Amino acid sequence: MIEVSLYRMEMYVVALLLILTNLLYTFVQNRTDKPQNKFFIAVNGIVLTNIITSVIAEYAKAQSTVSNYAFILRNIMEYLYFIVHAMLCPLFAMYVVYAVGKRQHQVWHRNLMFGGLLIITEFIAVSNPITGWVYCFDAERNFHRCWGVYSIYLAAAFYYFYAAVTLFSAWNALTKKRRVSMLYFFLVVMFGVVIQMLNSQIRSELFSEALGLLGVMIAVENEDDRIDVNTGFCNRKALLTDINSHIINHRKLTVLNIRITNPEIVQRVTGTTNMDILSDIVADYLKSVIPRYQIYNVSPASIILTLVDKQTEKAMELAERISRRFRLPFEFTGAEILLNTVVIKADIPDELKSAEDVLSMADQSLPKHNTKSLLTGEDLSYLLRRTAVEEAISRGITEHTFEVYYQPTYHIKGKLHGAEALIRLHDRVIGNVFPDEFIPVAEQMGMIDIIDNFVFSEVCRFLLSGIPETFHMDCINVNLSVMHCMQPDFLQQINQIAEKFDIDKRCINFEITESIAASDYGLLSSIVNVLKSEGYQFSMDDYGTGYSNIESIFSLDFDVVKIDKSILWNAEKSELGRIVLENTVHMVRQMHRKILVEGVETSEQISLLDTLGVDYLQGYFFSRPIPKDDFVAYIRKSS
Repeated sequence: MIEVSLYRMEMYVVALLLILTNLLYTFVQNRTDKPQNKFFIAVNGIVLTNIITSVIAEYAKAQSTVSNYAFILRNIMEYLYFIVHAMLCPLFAMYVVYAVGKRQHQVWHRNLMFGGLLIITEFIAVSNPITGWVYCFDAERNFHRCWGVYSIYLAAAFYYFYAAVTLFSAWNALTKKRRVSMLYFFLVVMFGVVIQMLNSQIRSELFSEALGLLGVMIAVENEDDRIDVNTGFCNRKALLTDINSHIINHRKLTVLNIRITNPEIVQRVTGTTNMDILSDIVADYLKSVIPRYQIYNVSPASIILTLVDKQTEKAMELAERISRRFRLPFEFTGAEILLNTVVIKADIPDELKSAEDVLSMADQSLPKHNTKSLLTGEDLSYLLRRTAVEEAISRGITEHTFEVYYQPTYHIKGKLHGAEALIRLHDRVIGNVFPDEFIPVAEQMGMIDIIDNFVFSEVCRFLLSGIPETFHMDCINVNLSVMHCMQPDFLQQINQIAEKFDIDKRCINFEITESIAASDYGLLSSIVNVLKSEGYQFSMDDYGTGYSNIESIFSLDFDVVKIDKSILWNAEKSELGRIVLENTVHMVRQMHRKILVEGVETSEQISLLDTLGVDYLQGYFFSRPIPKDDFVAYIRKSS
């Protein structure tokens, strides 16, 4: 008997360490706010209580034949064990319901059956001192199980079966990791319980439960791969997983997308280029209006809130409340920051059909000229346009309906300098689509490299024709997406195309928009330097449309700075606008860059720019962007 007792104690000690590990990790990681977290803690608490009562009962057992106090203590511990243990499977079944996302309200008769069975089993356990239904002691104080134990096990089997059915009914809503961990728990616990039922001397039940819960803690409760470390909000991966789970489980769902439209204010106020600060600024407020686990940090300037079940009934009220709060400044490190925001409310599946649609809403540009701070209902028609543009881009690639247009550039004295290659999309379904609409979509679809490479190939083919050389064109400007430049094989792609057509690389001037992200400067600078060493030229496009422009010029070795047309046009409207233009030209000149001004439409503008010492001109005064054949005819006629 002594060896058996020692063996039992070893099993209890190991189980105790496993349970304490689960609880310690859960509280240290602060994973306590979700309903499933609370049920997980409760289940571990039940197993912990059972281990403690079993250990005390085991010690009391050795003295119970000679000590009345030890016998009473053992009786109390056995009594507590069965009262608490009867709650284990019902609580675990509820944990599974929440963990797999099937939290919808059950019909009344199922609730009655679920709760009623627990009440019955608890009554059997609680009444044991009077009825002796669960266990009893004979005259020699030997412990005997009675029919009530098996009724508790039978009820536990029902809950166990209920949890298994719930798990498999939501199978497609679970990640592979969660499927494996939940199955692991079911199998391990089943093995331990069966062993102990067959031989009550082998106390494997608590050990198997503790071991199974450890697996659940590692694979389900551990959310390291779901959490954004900077804010504690959930990340994009978690958003996709959770929304898919809600859709599969037929839960009512509304999403609120908070879009910050002036993210550059962070750099202006704080002096840092780390846009993640945006989420830090609003984190405390958002966590005060909705649980942390329903907030998703999609990008620094785009946050998603999910409202489920009854929460959806107050979605509009919450959206208006959030919108009103963002009209007031937020305090950050002693400074007040006013964030301009647009809140978008959309229901699933009435307005959005999938998790991918939610991400598209969170990523895509807002409608042009939008003046509303809250978009809902018919305001979301632009999302349908986004889907149509995505389909048009895919058709454009497969059906070859993209076309390169050319707009000439001139020296300030009137001589042809070159041209800018501009992409156009002619779609058979939605008609012509302009770059400012489809380029951002193509970037988000991961297809921008295909478009960039197509344009570059067409320009190389044009150079190979000899026409640009015949008309003494210095170069052709080719726009590049920064996202394309960041791809690992970008340099290889560019050089393969150039070598295929055997062009003079000095005839290519790559344009990169001025609004590049500051965090990309280092990598982008190294790419620019490599390509410039091979003979390519580089221009900064749209100078004057963003905030990080001066840092961009200093960080990247541009040959030409293209001043945005808005600066030229404002110079004609006011004295202040003229001062801005003059100072801009003067600053770029001091930095020893060539200057091209876009948007030239009148001879008066040309005279002004000539006075300022601008190098190149581009605009409708000379020509709109036109197809290649029209462009060739134009420069022939103009020569």
